[in-house]
Amino acid sequence: MKRMHKILIIEDNPDIVANIYAFFEPKGYELDNAHNGPSGLSLLAKNHYDVVLLDVMLPGMNGTDLCRNLRQKLHLKTPVLMLTARDTISDKVTGFDSGADDYLVKPFSLVELEVRVKALLRRHQDEYFDQDITIGPLTLNIEKHTAYRDNTLLKLTPTAFKILKILMQSYPNLVSKQELEQRVWGEDDIPNSDALRTHLHSLRAQVDKPFDHPMVITVPAVGYQIVDPVHQ
Repeated sequence: MKRMHKILIIEDNPDIVANIYAFFEPKGYELDNAHNGPSGLSLLAKNHYDVVLLDVMLPGMNGTDLCRNLRQKLHLKTPVLMLTARDTISDKVTGFDSGADDYLVKPFSLVELEVRVKALLRRHQDEYFDQDITIGPLTLNIEKHTAYRDNTLLKLTPTAFKILKILMQSYPNLVSKQELEQRVWGEDDIPNSDALRTHLHSLRAQVDKPFDHPMVITVPAVGYQIVDPVHQ
């Protein structure tokens, strides 16, 4: 079965959102939407999307700042197509500098929007299908949702897998406790209990316990990171 592509629309104009839904859904796309910047960032922290359609002028957080947060804090490579009425060169440069992949000026044709979306999907296809992240003896496949260490399949819970993916995508950098919690659960849904410690214990039971050298490291009062035991 062909995989449905999932698009996140972050746009506060309900008419534009309704038009995009009416055009794309019959073509087999799965859509989600947010009407302000913080809500859009929260959805991106919790879910996987193939493309983001991002308005520049948003309540709560503008599209440029949201895109910068998506790249620098969430460390996501999700293709971003900015939608805006601003069409000067400086506006476009600002958008691209924040991490946008493409730029479409309002009012736009929905046919052209689909052409741009398809181009972004093709450009990023290798990242989202059978994507492997390998650090030393540890390999994670995002699309297949599998992880191996020394060719041994790791039996990870969904949350443990998500934590491992975040840590491996951030390698060799540290991820703070606060950032890790936000990326796993979203800013508005962080558990009150010490849930992160419990899930890290579950993760280490699979990634580290059966092996000679740990790879999931806690740096007290700083955060967490993945290390390559070969280069320790």
